Amino acid sequence: MEVILLERIEKLGQMGDLVTVKPGYARNFLLPQGKALRATEANKKRFETDRAQLEAENLARKGEAEQVAAKMEGMSVTLIRAASEMGQLYGSASSRDIADRIIDAGVTITRNQVDLNTAIKTLGLFPIRIVLHPEVSVDVTVNIARSEDEAAEQRRLGRAIISDIAERERAEAAEAAREAADRMAAMEDEDDEETTGSSASAESTDEAADAPAEADADASDETADKAAEENGEETEETKE
Repeated sequence: MEVILLERIEKLGQMGDLVTVKPGYARNFLLPQGKALRATEANKKRFETDRAQLEAENLARKGEAEQVAAKMEGMSVTLIRAASEMGQLYGSASSRDIADRIIDAGVTITRNQVDLNTAIKTLGLFPIRIVLHPEVSVDVTVNIARSEDEAAEQRRLGRAIISDIAERERAEAAEAAREAADRMAAMEDEDDEETTGSSASAESTDEAADAPAEADADASDETADKAAEENGEETEETKE
């Protein structure tokens, strides 16, 4: 669908541009929000007639937005949420939650002005873009913590306090892994020593078993020779 933009739309165009968009986007957002008109011949003529007034109104709104942006510069709002030890929220922080905290801080905005693609699900400090006008935006720091004290500590550190806990747990896990590896290496060394000792013992046992067998063979030969002599038979030595 072709439409005429009545204001600047990010990644789409400037006021007065004729752009082609998906019908659903036009019907559900641009047209009902008053951000565009269908690009009919009648609307084109209407826009050209009203262009000067529309531009003046847009300039006035932009000026107001810039004043608000200056007031919001460096703003930080706090959201207190329940979370796990690893910092995962039991729930999430939405654009409505953020808008409510900004309103509490003295600036009136709507949830649609909070540029949040996905809900926040962890503790920490998050720079969130607030769109005050198609050409004016400002970043607000959203400090999500489990208590006011934790929020203050995160502001002081300039980062999520939970990262210290996570880093400590990673270090402890790495140390445990090293100790386990050392124990396994020690056990393998003990197994090697036992195997070497068993082999040596087996060789000694074999040698000891071979010695009596050889002695028995020699004794048998001597007995046979004596028996032959008594019977008057010649032994190998007698023959010689």
